[in-house]
Amino acid sequence: MGSRYKAYTGKILDIDLSTGKVGEYVVDDRDRERFVGGRYLSTKILWDCLEPGVDPLGPENICVIMTGPLTGTGAPSSSRYDISAKSPLTGGLGHSNSGGNFGLHLKRAGFDGIVLRGRAKNPVYLEIENNSVSILDAAHLWGKDTQQTQEALGAGGTLAIGPAGENLVPFATVASQERAHGRTGMGAVLGSKNVKAMVARGKNKVEIAQPEAYKQCVRQWMDLLKGHPSTGRDLPAFGTAIFVNPLNEHNALPTRNFSKGRFEDVQAISGERLAHEFMVKNTGCVTCPIRCGRVVEVDGKQVKGPEYEILSLMGSNLGVADLSAIIRWNYELDLLGLDTISTGNILGFAAELNEKGLWKNGLEFGNVEAFSRAISQIASRKGIGADLALGVKALSEKYGGKDFAAHVKGLEVPAYEPRSCVGHGLGYAVAPRGACHLDGGYLVYFELTGPATLNPRHFKSKPTWAIFAQNLLGAISAGGNCLFTSWTALHPVLYSLAKSKPLSFALETLMTAAWPVTDRALAAASSTAKVDLPFLPHPKAIRLATGLDMDLARFIRLGERGSTMDKLFNLREGIGRADDTLPGRFLKESLPDGGKNAVVPLSDMLPKYYRLRGWDKNGVPTLKTLKKLDLGFAADMAAS
Repeated sequence: MGSRYKAYTGKILDIDLSTGKVGEYVVDDRDRERFVGGRYLSTKILWDCLEPGVDPLGPENICVIMTGPLTGTGAPSSSRYDISAKSPLTGGLGHSNSGGNFGLHLKRAGFDGIVLRGRAKNPVYLEIENNSVSILDAAHLWGKDTQQTQEALGAGGTLAIGPAGENLVPFATVASQERAHGRTGMGAVLGSKNVKAMVARGKNKVEIAQPEAYKQCVRQWMDLLKGHPSTGRDLPAFGTAIFVNPLNEHNALPTRNFSKGRFEDVQAISGERLAHEFMVKNTGCVTCPIRCGRVVEVDGKQVKGPEYEILSLMGSNLGVADLSAIIRWNYELDLLGLDTISTGNILGFAAELNEKGLWKNGLEFGNVEAFSRAISQIASRKGIGADLALGVKALSEKYGGKDFAAHVKGLEVPAYEPRSCVGHGLGYAVAPRGACHLDGGYLVYFELTGPATLNPRHFKSKPTWAIFAQNLLGAISAGGNCLFTSWTALHPVLYSLAKSKPLSFALETLMTAAWPVTDRALAAASSTAKVDLPFLPHPKAIRLATGLDMDLARFIRLGERGSTMDKLFNLREGIGRADDTLPGRFLKESLPDGGKNAVVPLSDMLPKYYRLRGWDKNGVPTLKTLKKLDLGFAADMAAS
């Protein structure tokens, strides 16, 4: 069908694996205007194609792979692309983003995305090259790890599942180069369809609506990212591992299955130690100037080093201070195709079940050998791995311990202790794919890790900030950019000044005290901010690349619309207000050393969050909100 907008190829592959039929999935420009691309356009396709209640691992589920309009245009940090499906882990919306090279090459091959239906009779892989696709036998690839599989595919953009995906572990990942689609079990969905891998190659060039103006925009954007202290200095120096020590100081480092927020051996797993003793060099995603990735050496091989999430969840959360073991686990988990966040949570939960006598499984906090054995058992679903592969929610239903089972909607909690940053906790509760620091708005940046912070325990200010951050980050993802590109939104001078303790305290006091004004200002941003901001170039870049009518207000409205679309999908699957919650440990059990009543006051934040979203008291978008966001096709749901 094509598109009148530039930067898109205008073509999406529609592949029925059951029949081998290859066609085109038609997306009209109205949906491009409403959802732009990436995860939001994918959610709309899932809404249109899936009947409620389908088995996530059945042939009726579809898998959508979708790029953003900036993918392949030369924009910085724009190799990101999304894989979405109904999640086998949560039963709701599943999506996962990666900075690997497959999306970039898919677009060069002539396609914005892929819709996969049905199930192949035998293992297959897809070869997509210069506007054509072949479905090929993958018997020789089945059983190989993600690295071996991608190497066998040859040149081009590659993605692959590992043994965990083949064995339908519900938190299995999809790898593209050394980057992972880590969350919600997209590897299991591909495994259920007998799709082992894909490779894309092509020489198509992406057309730009205003090429000269766009080139200038990209040059300025690159200079901004390289010159900003956050993306040009802090992230390249230590990567996300820079968070280990500060979060430990703030009592927010998950330790021994989130039972406390400080780890006595934190220096042994710190980002500073990783950089000084183990790092070989920096690396990063395709097209990204930030270079926040680490390269370390394992068995004579230079491989991707651990990021913050695994340093915490496979380190302090397991009572493990052995950085060499964590580095090895990080590599092994990627080869097997297992989500590091979910795996760290599951092992920590199992260790506490064992400690409390609820399930004698041989896993003990600090026992490196036992955890090492368990990792391979999870991927093969053998021994105790058969149970561990179920995930934290299912384990708690089988063995007990629901109050300390760290999950939301079935998705395991990332590596930030929410009782020390309650807005971040709200984000976990309302994030559409389950416990997620990114879908939840990553409010910990404003509460603990960023230069200009809100009082981390002040709850009245948090619903508005959570909504604003969710909308902004979601829109950035839909366009095809890495979320770290949002870190330049604070002027470099302010960023540096705010690092000083007196100014940081003053900013915290001012930002927190001004919450009533902030409520009104941020609420108006999606309708009145018809401007371009030099330190947030995403809307301008999308406008210049595509010709879409895009400014800051429309960009934030895109995030608002997409977040509501995500909510609608979950509601249709029966995931409602009762699921917008947190584990009992975070709501009822005061965090050690956290002061008086150090819990997440979710009941004080959730009603306001719903109201500001334009959702009713049960978290259902109102007819007025659906009309405002041009989502009238879901009016029947709101009316009921």
